[in-house]
Amino acid sequence: MTAHLPRHESVLDAIGRTPLIRLARLGAGLPAPIYLKAEFLNPGMSVKDRAALAMVLAAEESGALRPGGTIVEGTSGNTGIGLAIVAAQRGYRCVVVLPDKTSPDKVAVLRAYGAQVILTPATRPAEHPEQVRNLARGISDRTPGGWLADQYDNPANPHAHVVGTGPEIWQQTQGRITHFVAGIGTGGTISGTGTYLKKVSDGSVRVVGADPRTSVYGGGDGSPYAVEAIGHYVHPETARDVWPLSYDEAVVDRIERIEDRESIEVMHRLAREEGLLVGGSSGTAVAAALRVARDASPDDLVVVIAPDSGRGYLSRYFNEDWLLAMGFRDGDGSGRPAFADRAAAAGPALAIPQRATAAEARARLSDSAGGGDGADGLALVVLDLRDGGSESWAVGDVAGVLPFAALRGLPDDEPIAAHVQPLPQSAGVGENVAEVEERLPREQGWIPVLRDSRIVAVVARTGAPGRSGASPASAGPEKESA
Repeated sequence: MTAHLPRHESVLDAIGRTPLIRLARLGAGLPAPIYLKAEFLNPGMSVKDRAALAMVLAAEESGALRPGGTIVEGTSGNTGIGLAIVAAQRGYRCVVVLPDKTSPDKVAVLRAYGAQVILTPATRPAEHPEQVRNLARGISDRTPGGWLADQYDNPANPHAHVVGTGPEIWQQTQGRITHFVAGIGTGGTISGTGTYLKKVSDGSVRVVGADPRTSVYGGGDGSPYAVEAIGHYVHPETARDVWPLSYDEAVVDRIERIEDRESIEVMHRLAREEGLLVGGSSGTAVAAALRVARDASPDDLVVVIAPDSGRGYLSRYFNEDWLLAMGFRDGDGSGRPAFADRAAAAGPALAIPQRATAAEARARLSDSAGGGDGADGLALVVLDLRDGGSESWAVGDVAGVLPFAALRGLPDDEPIAAHVQPLPQSAGVGENVAEVEERLPREQGWIPVLRDSRIVAVVARTGAPGRSGASPASAGPEKESA
């Protein structure tokens, strides 16, 4: 007998009611089964379709959004796509503000749906007018008929999961779910779904958040990370960090902190072992779910949210050239000399706060070189905008570089900020040395080396003066390529 197939009056009726899919191969041998909630099967290929529709319907009901109006939102992409779909179907204009690190694939999708896309620098303090949310709010205020969706603080965001995602999971597992795992971005998905599951199970369901290692939700320093649409970044110049109202941290029992590399490895395994093409935040969530299932019992059942499709990241997480350039590959498979060996020989990059003086910079170099004139061979200091004892720095946190030669002749109390030069082109640890040096500008004598999108060393270009010689030529105005 043929099962009843749904018939919808519009694309909006197809949002939600996504299937659970068992991770039979990734979960093989683990005590508890893992089921993946396939939110990439929504029309916009992400869980954010649910929040987008709920927010628009609530705004229509309240009168905040009127016929012919303009929907405006600041987003990492997926909520914007959901809003663009709703706007197209219901006759609204849509303006989406994105951080400039958003994958080109998402930008192309938004424009295909007719949305106006505005890119803004990803690394702006919370108070800066060009910060994503602030810029979106300003555009909304200046636009006649404009309405700001504001997924971060809009109660319709988590409520969409209280009435939709949570009940679906409970029904699909026949009430057997014991652990719910989801990434934390705006917090709407984990808070709304978790709230329902805890209520219906009398508090027995455990809610586990998945978070990039440097995200502040899980206790990180807030520095940039490579996985999009998850976590909470904090610019070091932000005066006061305010978390989204959509996130209710009281719902979350614990948080698993996941490295970017592990997230990317898991998303590749999902594609190649389970036939599931998902995004980086799905990799983060599934990596956390694997940990949960490993420590669970055969009586437990783990459900994990896969927020979006991997089709929005083909130019990045599934692009071997990008992975190599960002340092997520330890070699290119050729066996030829790679930057990993040179980075290990050079030792960790030297970092100093941008507010330091020339005397402090010279002392930093001298201490590292063991005193004396050995500092002459340490050509660059990476300027870390955050304090701390890290041995690697996110590119987005680095103000630039300072050749040792630039310190010569400066008064001890001279601030170094005015002498910082832009970050030169970088190389991934696995990239071939000869190929990288061939593409670099001739005047660039030193190369920042990336591992997992973070600077771990600065090495001399072959033939350029190195640690045992004089300082090389200025790095020049080139930007890093990764």
